Amino acid sequence: MFKKTLIASSLLALFSQAALAADTVRWLNDWLPAGDKAVIYLGVDKGLFAEQDIEVEIASARGGSDVVTKLATASADFGSAGLASVLQARAQGPVPVVAVAPIYNKQPDAFFTAEGSGINQFKDIAGKTVATPTFSASNVVFPLVLEANGIARDGVKLLKLDPGALAPMLATGKVDATINWVTVAPGFARSMQEAGKQLKVIPWSDYGFDGYGLSLIASERFLTEKPEVAKKFIKAYRQAQEMAIADPAAAAAALKKIVPEVDEQQAVEQFTASVPLMQNEISEAEGSAKFDAKRLETTWQWVARAQNLPSDSLDPAQVIANGFVE
Repeated sequence: MFKKTLIASSLLALFSQAALAADTVRWLNDWLPAGDKAVIYLGVDKGLFAEQDIEVEIASARGGSDVVTKLATASADFGSAGLASVLQARAQGPVPVVAVAPIYNKQPDAFFTAEGSGINQFKDIAGKTVATPTFSASNVVFPLVLEANGIARDGVKLLKLDPGALAPMLATGKVDATINWVTVAPGFARSMQEAGKQLKVIPWSDYGFDGYGLSLIASERFLTEKPEVAKKFIKAYRQAQEMAIADPAAAAAALKKIVPEVDEQQAVEQFTASVPLMQNEISEAEGSAKFDAKRLETTWQWVARAQNLPSDSLDPAQVIANGFVE
């Protein structure tokens, strides 16, 4: 009798442990860890995911398209990527990846130049030499943004370089401007200061490049198989995002704790630079939990034109998974 009771108690304990075991969510950053990626690390550090019985495994991809590919092949469950990457992939075939919430409701692309360079607004880039990362997604839409501002597609001299070469090239005056996301401006500002210059940032979103940028995306497989876990994960992520916006230093500290090689002060500056992409007049008018239909359509039209895709080849609303965000 005692032996049977012991076996029953052991089985009950095992079942209880299984019931209490945390669900695992595999997360992919769209690029290497830096200040603008700090939200997920803050959520882990502050136990926001643990409160939802979720254990997060964090890895990094090489761009938004890589994130989409890995989610589609079940190598990850959630990640961050430009909405354009998802729209482009879905327009070209049945890719089981969707967007669940916006992160940036403004596009992050911008020109970096030096104060006093003569480049004070977008149209001043005409005839200049501009450096850009070789594999930047900005390069795809750049010709269209030029045309939208009355500049011919060949109206600038574009140099495609390794990302690490851009800041030195700009600081030494070997190029007139670079194309970057505003989130990396702090590092460029330091390089410019060392050369006795001041960085000037000209966001493309001020010159007609509207639409959603970085977004929270997910594997359709995961949403279908574990909808309640998905809802809890998204809830915790958005809590971490709000916490990071309120305290960028805490977000940077959490990132540093998990990724020791990160420059903590620069991480603070990088996340701070990303806040205007999340909190702005758009979020005040439309909120930040769901995709606005008109802005979503605008994002798709930019993608369609840049990729020479028929504008009716995709209904962008099909790329959005509703019902997972509170």
